Amino acid sequence: MENIAFQPELRPVIPTVYGPKDYNDMRETFEQIDRILIESGVEHSFIARKIISIKDSVSYQKRYKTYWLALRYGILLAITGFPYRQLAAAVADSNVFQWFVGAGHIDGVRPLSKSSIERFEKLIPAEEIMELVDKLNKAVADEKIVEQLLYREAEMKMDRIFADTTCMPANIHFPVDWLLLRDATKTLMKSIVYIRKHGLKHRIADPKSFIRQMNKLCMEMTQTRRKKDALKTRKKVFRKMKKLIKTVESHGNNYRKLLAEHWRESDLSEAEAQVVLDRMDCVLLQLPDAVKQAHERIIGGRRVRSEDKILSLYESEIHVIVRGKAGAEVEFGNTLYLAEQEDGLIVDWELHEGKPPADSKLVESSMERIEAVHGRPESFTADRGFDAKHSRGFLEKQGIDNGICPRSVSALQEKLDDEGFRLLQWRRSQTEGRIGIFKNAYLGSPLLSKGFAHRKTRLAWCVLAHNLWKLGKVAAEEKNRLQAQAI
Repeated sequence: MENIAFQPELRPVIPTVYGPKDYNDMRETFEQIDRILIESGVEHSFIARKIISIKDSVSYQKRYKTYWLALRYGILLAITGFPYRQLAAAVADSNVFQWFVGAGHIDGVRPLSKSSIERFEKLIPAEEIMELVDKLNKAVADEKIVEQLLYREAEMKMDRIFADTTCMPANIHFPVDWLLLRDATKTLMKSIVYIRKHGLKHRIADPKSFIRQMNKLCMEMTQTRRKKDALKTRKKVFRKMKKLIKTVESHGNNYRKLLAEHWRESDLSEAEAQVVLDRMDCVLLQLPDAVKQAHERIIGGRRVRSEDKILSLYESEIHVIVRGKAGAEVEFGNTLYLAEQEDGLIVDWELHEGKPPADSKLVESSMERIEAVHGRPESFTADRGFDAKHSRGFLEKQGIDNGICPRSVSALQEKLDDEGFRLLQWRRSQTEGRIGIFKNAYLGSPLLSKGFAHRKTRLAWCVLAHNLWKLGKVAAEEKNRLQAQAI
């Protein structure tokens, strides 16, 4: 597999720019990322493994190029944090980006379209990107090749682990109960407009008028808080919403049935019709529960359990996460676990689809994953949320130094007498910053990807991009330092 050859296309040299230091730093970092990907063999071995079963040389060359572009664009997408459309325009305009993804040619520039970038991002599963991250981390932890990759003699050790959890917020509005009815109205009526546009019609008033009516009721609902009889007025407005949504649901079911039975009479393909049907089904199946939920809260004045709440009609795998922090008492999304080593490389992560587990239950599984790739670490450090009898017992049994901050005040005072513990906790404070950088600079807040599987894939791309950017910066700084010493 490693002996598979590929003829890379020539990439025009990036023009010399005499100007901002920030630009030159960015350019040098991209150049070092490119070199690390090539010289570590991580990029080539990954792509070769993907296409090893292809025998025809023409198909082989084409598939190699496809996965090379998918890898490069996936990294660039995560580094920049741009939406697909914006990245397509940025590559067309930036010499550095063109060089990195091979869009520049002798006869002109040929960047990918936004649709191709989106398709390429989802071409490689999250699990395979995770393997790529592990291989990259192992490469820079190898004292035999670290000097070649990073221009330094000391390898990046994976023996001290620092971990924390956070909420990866979903791209939804604040989950107000009656706003779910507005969302349902918009989705169903826009779908009906689309179906009518393509030749299938059923008796109905102007579909857009239903959206206007629901928007008007939503504005009335928001203004009820200013009135003296606010509770009574809210109930009155909500009853109007229920009456309207019942009509909307009826029209939605009629048009859903019409499209399912007569799509051949329209100018839609079967795949296009199925997309519309899936979109309508997603709303129609949840709509009775959404109405019931709003009724319980507004008419009945009863609380709904968090596990029973519909937070979004479009994102079913998100949860209510109580953080208890200033400005974020409650968040809506998925729990994200991150573990980094001392230099700041992310070595382990996990995005939880189901109900978020207690932090202390994440220690054992994380240590097992890290040990399988890098060997058993010397220490594990985290905040007091990870402290529990079973996590302490596991670390002691495995011979791993326990740097977790104790919940007990007396136990904390006792451990603070240990200088090693104090140093680990001092270093742990940087992990808070690492999570902030990762969420805001790479993932985006909120993450725009739709569906848990796509969010998981984007998360893996962001971890890979984060580690590559970190390594690229280190390599660029070390190279400049050696050049300065040589003068």
